[in-house]
Amino acid sequence: MAQPNEVTEREALTSRIVPSMVFSDGSPSSMTPAPKVPIESDPTTGAQKRFAVHGNAVVTGGAGTLGLRSCDALLEHGLEGLVIFDVNPANSEKEITQMRTKFPNARILTRTVDVTDEEAVRVAMEDTAVTLGSIDTLVCFVGVVGCVESLEMPISQWRRILDINTTGSFICAQAAARQMVKQGTGGSITFVASISAHRVNFPQPQVAYNVSKAALLMLKSCLAAEWARYGIRTNTVSPGYMDTILNEGDGIAEHRRIWAERNPTGRMGSPSELTGTIVLLTSSAGSYINGSDIVVDGGAIVL
Repeated sequence: MAQPNEVTEREALTSRIVPSMVFSDGSPSSMTPAPKVPIESDPTTGAQKRFAVHGNAVVTGGAGTLGLRSCDALLEHGLEGLVIFDVNPANSEKEITQMRTKFPNARILTRTVDVTDEEAVRVAMEDTAVTLGSIDTLVCFVGVVGCVESLEMPISQWRRILDINTTGSFICAQAAARQMVKQGTGGSITFVASISAHRVNFPQPQVAYNVSKAALLMLKSCLAAEWARYGIRTNTVSPGYMDTILNEGDGIAEHRRIWAERNPTGRMGSPSELTGTIVLLTSSAGSYINGSDIVVDGGAIVL
């Protein structure tokens, strides 16, 4: 029981000070001025500049199939430096070596990073900024899935999935944004969400994964509102079922059949079909796209 002169925690709420968001005024001197884009006399030059990717990027989960294909696409569009954060980048050493051969003028590095380790991510981001000179883009592919009946799900599995997919994405975004703010140059952050963020997928039960991806949609909206004044755009991409090793094997053959039947296009997506959206959100063409989610699923969620 509180003593007469003691202020209870509940009473203290009446004297709290709540911070307020600050928006940019969009002026030429702000971090969000309107771009001055002339019409190029040469159509090839105009096309190239429209989807040009500048500076350096960190791609988390970048050693996976989707991450590697998107890294390749970003480099094709002009990315100068790339650092792949992954728990085991050595698993894709062959593909990364081929990427270095294909792009000899780009700096392509890897770092073994656990995205749930706040201190490790901070150090990795700071080292990346020093090594490359800046961090201009962050793309978060990192994520794990778990299919189990909700009544049987261990709470430890629930926590692990949300810790990696949601908290890990925020940890990386915060660390990258701090570097972008320090640089004063703005940047782009893209979270890879999922159609699982929009609806309950069928037939597999995967409540923790679905919740973790739905959380990314609100995370990008909040950060888009808060960080726009620094010139940082935050968006999400929601892929449908993609044809990667995660969706291979006889054990889920029936699931693949059902996924195809419930999709107007009648199939899963190819990893290459996601790269254009990643490039769009990262490039000059995406300069006024902030707080958006782009669904890339062949039309699955229209049903």
